[in-house]
Amino acid sequence: MSGARALYEQVILEHNKSPRNFREMEDATRTAEGMNPLCGDQFTVYLKLDGDKIADVSFHGAGCAISKSSASVMTTLLKGKTTKEAEALFVKFHKMITSDPETPLDDEALGKLAVFGGVRAYPVRIKCATLAWHAMLAAIDAKNDPVSTE
Repeated sequence: MSGARALYEQVILEHNKSPRNFREMEDATRTAEGMNPLCGDQFTVYLKLDGDKIADVSFHGAGCAISKSSASVMTTLLKGKTTKEAEALFVKFHKMITSDPETPLDDEALGKLAVFGGVRAYPVRIKCATLAWHAMLAAIDAKNDPVSTE
């Protein structure tokens, strides 16, 4: 097993077992629901905004190990960021996760997100990995309708 694949699996398992920021947020200023009808993943993302800064972020719901771990890592990265920085991080993550699996990753530019590069080898799992990210964008945009990966 390659070192990158082992790290990918370790991060997925760790964040699935002990997800960070996995809680409902009573005082959230924005929320959005996201669902993946293909596999049944469903999460609500909660944001507490202070102006355009994300003061707090959490998620709650049920999903596979990839969707839960992606949401967990996402929440750890977004705290303290502006909404514009969060949107830019989504673009960077989405571009990476939908790129050709043979394309080398810029680990330095991607930081913690680089471990999800392994998802590229399983196209059906991309929707799992991006579910919470799409819900986060909907929360920033104050969209009331649930977002779907379909």
